Amino acid sequence: MAGRAGDERLAKKPYERELLRLQGELVKLQEWVRAEGARLVVVFEGRDAAGKGGAIKRVTEYLNPRIARVAALPTPTERQRTQWYFQRYVGHLPAAGEIVLFDRSWYNRAGVEKVMGFCTEVEYWQFLNQCPTFERMLIESGILLRKYWFSVSDTEQERRFRGRLADPMRRWKLSPMDTESITRWEDYSRAKDTMFVHTDTPESPWHVVESDDKRRARINMIAHLLSVVPYRDVVRPETELPVRPPSEGYRRPPRDLQKYVPDHAATLAG
Repeated sequence: MAGRAGDERLAKKPYERELLRLQGELVKLQEWVRAEGARLVVVFEGRDAAGKGGAIKRVTEYLNPRIARVAALPTPTERQRTQWYFQRYVGHLPAAGEIVLFDRSWYNRAGVEKVMGFCTEVEYWQFLNQCPTFERMLIESGILLRKYWFSVSDTEQERRFRGRLADPMRRWKLSPMDTESITRWEDYSRAKDTMFVHTDTPESPWHVVESDDKRRARINMIAHLLSVVPYRDVVRPETELPVRPPSEGYRRPPRDLQKYVPDHAATLAG
C-alpha cells in the first residue's frame, strides 16, 4: 500500500514469523537465480540511518554468500576519480547465477556528492543525463534491476543518531557525514527530488520504502522484491548421506601435541 505507514509499530512476533517465511522465499529465489543463470541487482538508497543496512542483513541472512553478495564501495581512489563515473560499479555487477545488493550505489553522485560538493555541477548533471541510459543498458543486457529508496522522517533519523551516539557498540556507525546530514536535511530532500525526476523511469522505477518502523520496512521491502522477480521453486536433487565405512585403524595424535583454545565458556555462570 502506498503512502506513509501509520504510527503503530509492527509487533515483534508477527514480524519474526513473517520475516522467516519471506526469507524462505528468498532462498527459493536464490536457487532460481542459480539454476536459470539469472543476474539480479538490488539497489538500496536513502538517507543516513534510514534502515538500508538492516534490510540488507535480513535479505542475506540465509543466502549463500557465493551467490548473493553485498557491494558497499569505499571512497574512490585518486585513480578512480579520473575514470568514467560508472566504471568502478561495473566491476561489481553480477555474472550468471549471481545476486548483488548495492549498499549505496552509483546514486552517491546524485545525493552525497551533490550536497557535500564532492562533484562539480557539470559532473552532477552529466550523471543525471547518463544514468537512465546506463541502467537501460544493464536491463537490455538481461540484468534484473530493482531500486529501493528508504524514506525516514527527520525526527526518526535524529532519534536513531542519538541512539548510536549513546551505544558504544554502534557508535562507530555515526560519522561526521551523518551529523552533517542533519543540518543539510532540505538540501538532501531537494537532491532526492531532482534525482527521482531524472531516474524514476518506466524501465527502472524507484520503489519507496517507508522506514520509520524498521520492522515494517524490512517486511514490505522483501515482500515487494519477491513480487517483482519472476522466480519459481526449483526442485533440487535428493541428497543422501553415505554410510560411514568401518575404521581402518586410524589413531588420533595425543591431544597434548596440539594447542587448544581455552574453555572460556566454562567460566560462565550457569
